[in-house]
Amino acid sequence: MNINSQIYDSYKKATVETVAPGKLLLMLFDGAILNIDNAKKAIGAKDVNTAHTLIIKTENIILELMGSLKSEYEISQSLYNLYEYLYYQLVQANARKDIAKLDEVRGFLVEFRETWEQAMKKLSASALEKSQTPLKKTLNIKG
Repeated sequence: MNINSQIYDSYKKATVETVAPGKLLLMLFDGAILNIDNAKKAIGAKDVNTAHTLIIKTENIILELMGSLKSEYEISQSLYNLYEYLYYQLVQANARKDIAKLDEVRGFLVEFRETWEQAMKKLSASALEKSQTPLKKTLNIKG
């Protein structure tokens, strides 16, 4: 491994370790979506080895999402079941190089990503509003 690769790997590791959990989740969804898009292109180009590698990377992201769920939340089991379904569809897509299955998984991932992004925006707005409340009271500002 050359020095440039080592520097880049260190940078990537530092970025992942310091990013907020919500942002990291969006990055995982972005990576999975990009992998699927590139796998579809590889299938179209009859490059089955590249398609296989990209689908495996997407499967690993799904496994990471499954492993990140916290069992104390009710929704976790439902999300786990959905992620498990997506993983199964990816395995099937990989075995058959099936673009329709990749499209299905991609659709779910785009929806998940958009939902998380909206939730993060609402949480940020709510946190900002709460942090400004004492200042509003101090300055006697209504609204």
